[in-house]
Amino acid sequence: MFVKVCGLSTPESVREAVDAGADAVGFVLTASPREVSPDQVRILLPLVPAGVHAVGVFRHEAAADAVVIAGAAGLEWVQLHGSRTAEDVTTVHDAGMRLIRAVTMSASKDEFADLGEDVFLIDAAVPGSGESWDYGSVQAKGLDGREWLLAGGLEPGNVAFAAAAAGAWGVDVSSGVEASRGVKDLAKIRAFVAAAKA
Repeated sequence: MFVKVCGLSTPESVREAVDAGADAVGFVLTASPREVSPDQVRILLPLVPAGVHAVGVFRHEAAADAVVIAGAAGLEWVQLHGSRTAEDVTTVHDAGMRLIRAVTMSASKDEFADLGEDVFLIDAAVPGSGESWDYGSVQAKGLDGREWLLAGGLEPGNVAFAAAAAGAWGVDVSSGVEASRGVKDLAKIRAFVAAAKA
């Protein structure tokens, strides 16, 4: 099970995610309670060892702008939310970066097509709500053979069930490992990764 811990902003939370065995860590470079600056990311990046993907997360930014900001932060992975096109995927790849393309369960059928992204992500219909949802409904989206992450409402107590119900290749968590909005709980990070990997 591939595990990404997102919304990290402190050395302690990055170390905890890495030590717990996360495969990827996410830094939010867009307006959010979890937002960090490219300069902050550059300070945290030395804590991320080779083999663990460091991802810059963007919501409304154009793909061209996202790759510039991610480059300034020293990142090689970009995560784009919202309605995106094959041209956006090409923009990221032409910059020498890899892409996680994120959609919500309420997205149109066309948005679930494979546009050539490296990893696909499916979030709850209302991203950031922290509420669990019908994870088994993802099975109807026909994602067999694709590398994709399940997100939205996941926490240590439900991640194993949710991933199994959805048939997910991996999982992504942010609010489900927080003590308060934007503040990570180190024990929850460790418990989440352990539960997902088990």
